[in-house]
Amino acid sequence: MRYRTLILILVFAVAAAAVRAQSLDAFKQRLAQPTAGSALFEPARVVVVEHGDAVRAVADAARNAQRLSYKGHRVCIFFDNGPDARNGALAAKELFEETFPGIRVYMVYESPWFSVSVGNCLTTEEAIILKGKVSATFPKAFLKNEVISVADLLD
Repeated sequence: MRYRTLILILVFAVAAAAVRAQSLDAFKQRLAQPTAGSALFEPARVVVVEHGDAVRAVADAARNAQRLSYKGHRVCIFFDNGPDARNGALAAKELFEETFPGIRVYMVYESPWFSVSVGNCLTTEEAIILKGKVSATFPKAFLKNEVISVADLLD
């Protein structure tokens, strides 16, 4: 019984030391400690400084990038809600990617519909030209109004 208690105490002590060693504060303290240098050089010193404004600025920039969007068009090459709609959407997406590399493909499920749209067209003319290109492979293709984010345009 004593051995069990000793083993349990030892296990808990090791676990607590491991958790403490992995904490962010412990990591910062280890980084801030100078290391022993050679006779030719001074010991190395690392100072860790966190700027709260930088974290906020990055979060604000990410939110602003998500908000930038434009009214545009995509060409819908597949739209179905049947029992095999998911497989049909995947097949249409793969066929388009093989046939028209370099043009973005978006597969979306909005209950109960699966749809596959292609392109990021800012003007109707662009969308009509794209529809003309894909109509031979996807004869049921049609234009679809979309809100296109700047991130989609940059990819």
